[in-house]
Amino acid sequence: MTAFASETGHADQMSWVLEMRGVNAKGLDIRLRLPERLMPQEQVIRSKLAKAFARGNISATLRLEVEGSASAIQLDEHILESYILSAIRVRTMAKNKGLKLTESTATDYLALRGVMRNDVESTKLPDAEILQSFDAAITGFAAMRASEGAALERVLRQQLAEIAGLTAEAALLAEARKDHVAATLKVNLARVMDNTDGADRDRVAQELALLAVKADVSEEIDRLSAHVAAAEALLESDAPVGRKLDFLMQEFNREANTLCSKSGAPELTRVGLDLKALIDQMREQVQNVE
Repeated sequence: MTAFASETGHADQMSWVLEMRGVNAKGLDIRLRLPERLMPQEQVIRSKLAKAFARGNISATLRLEVEGSASAIQLDEHILESYILSAIRVRTMAKNKGLKLTESTATDYLALRGVMRNDVESTKLPDAEILQSFDAAITGFAAMRASEGAALERVLRQQLAEIAGLTAEAALLAEARKDHVAATLKVNLARVMDNTDGADRDRVAQELALLAVKADVSEEIDRLSAHVAAAEALLESDAPVGRKLDFLMQEFNREANTLCSKSGAPELTRVGLDLKALIDQMREQVQNVE
């Protein structure tokens, strides 16, 4: 489910901006972009997000800045010297083995980790305050998802009501065609017996009865009704139900497909196709449910 939240904060001459974004996903995928010095808190932050949410691609970005500073960049000569000494050793070893290495430039060394640092890297991080910002952002993020979820629930309930209506219509059409199916079977039985010498009337009647059973769609209609009730019960639950609804939509689709294949009547086929279209629309919406 899509959502956005942002928080700002400041403490100990440090200010920060935190942004959280989320889009739909079948599972939970958390992506964090944190300053390297905040990495020790990464697992704590992941745990907070995993506890609050069950589905979605959720990304969080934290940007730091030292207040009242131009974040002047400084050269760490000790780290630079260690890199240079290591490079000299590598070149000596390569030369002894007859290998020729490309020349290094000053830019190559400046790009190495730790060689250049700014005021942010040298200022103490207010970890507790930053984690409080994450808590506030998660609360706002969850509230936005809840608001969107309430609107989505109304859409899903409307779609379920339409599915229930089509299922009821299919039940009426199936009941209305029973007399026609029975009459057709009797005519077919008479035609077979009149044009076949020595046929076993009981055996032929049995075969026709089996065909009638295979054409019966009452079980599919009953299961569709049961699925509607199950989906309504899930929508009443406060627990995450997205995965269960997703599975239920597969079952809806299975029954609608069977209804179409067994209908034997244009009106019933039309209802089956309308069901399939509506179920497909609902399945897309279900992907947004946590």
